[in-house]
Amino acid sequence: MRAATDVGRRFPPCASVTQHAFGPLSRKARTDAAAGVLWQTVAVTIAGKAMPRYIGFDTGAERRDGARTAVLLVNLGTPAAPTTDAVGEYLAEFLSDPRVVELPRWLWWPVLHGYILRTRPRRSAESYAKVWRDDGSPLLVFSERLAEAVRAQIERQTSGKVAVALAMTYGVPAVDATLEALMARGVRRVLVLPLFPQYSATSTGAALDAVTRATQRLRWPPELRTVGDYHADAGYLAALAASVQAHWAQHGRGRKLLLSYHGIPEKYAAAGDPYPDQCHETARRLGDALGIADDDLLVTFQSRLGRQPWLRPYTDETIEQLARQDVESLDVLCPGFAVDCLETLEEVALRYRTTFLTNGGKQFRYIPALNAGSAHATALAAIAMRQLAGWV
Repeated sequence: MRAATDVGRRFPPCASVTQHAFGPLSRKARTDAAAGVLWQTVAVTIAGKAMPRYIGFDTGAERRDGARTAVLLVNLGTPAAPTTDAVGEYLAEFLSDPRVVELPRWLWWPVLHGYILRTRPRRSAESYAKVWRDDGSPLLVFSERLAEAVRAQIERQTSGKVAVALAMTYGVPAVDATLEALMARGVRRVLVLPLFPQYSATSTGAALDAVTRATQRLRWPPELRTVGDYHADAGYLAALAASVQAHWAQHGRGRKLLLSYHGIPEKYAAAGDPYPDQCHETARRLGDALGIADDDLLVTFQSRLGRQPWLRPYTDETIEQLARQDVESLDVLCPGFAVDCLETLEEVALRYRTTFLTNGGKQFRYIPALNAGSAHATALAAIAMRQLAGWV
């Protein structure tokens, strides 16, 4: 409150403004009075910590840390706990995003709040509970480990001149709070690297929207660069291929390799979303690297929501069909997920495994996501370093 007191000595008190309504005062007095209201309000608000997003005003902050440039890794997000309330809060934020559900609000709101948020949180909480770790949400834990691995490589390559931070499009750590923390350290340039190899408006687009909204609230936003996708990046593909080969070496090779990507509604692709094309391009290049015959490499899409058509073929239906066609062993990889999460650990590794085995399959092997593996961190660090050219 000292700031407010000091300002009060310099400018007339707020009461003088409201009492006289600028009428009987001179022009200079009116100006000083208005300034007093403004600066007292700002000082009190900052003292009360009601304006944390304006922390970037402090131009002296750049001297507090050697890094003026940062890489911001952004993943989707996760509930804070595997409970109905926490999942409901997360789903409300996630499913309210027009990037995720492209329906008029007047049409979608009654469905979301009248039905989905009344029924889905409990079921989803049960699913989260099956894969929740002692140290928290798998997506958050593995994302933090990946960020640490990328940070170690980038800081080593730049002698500590580039910081690395992690944020989530939904939930915490939030994008706006993370940007504020970076700016408090003096960061003035930010490379945004969403952790989605294949671009979709529902994932990468939503992450970039979150960054844009955060910078719109800043008086002096940082310079920004963004990575749209890395579906055909040589390092990413090499890491995928190495993970499959290592899994085969340890567990044996299945009859077929199925690549399961998160689905999106067909109409999103028809509107120009490049996601399905990039998924198939990743699959083609990975198949070439592994030397797999076309008939033994399958591309499917999972996690559909609602009754509208989503990208086909569907993962669950394909797995059931393969089991019934006497495909006794199946390997499944999810190349679109940077780290393991609910959709890979519960939906694929548990539910789809049960589907395969109960329909006649013998061996179902889920190949883990790249997570914080060294090859994955190296690939992401290399992508970042190329994009940082001229800044470092």
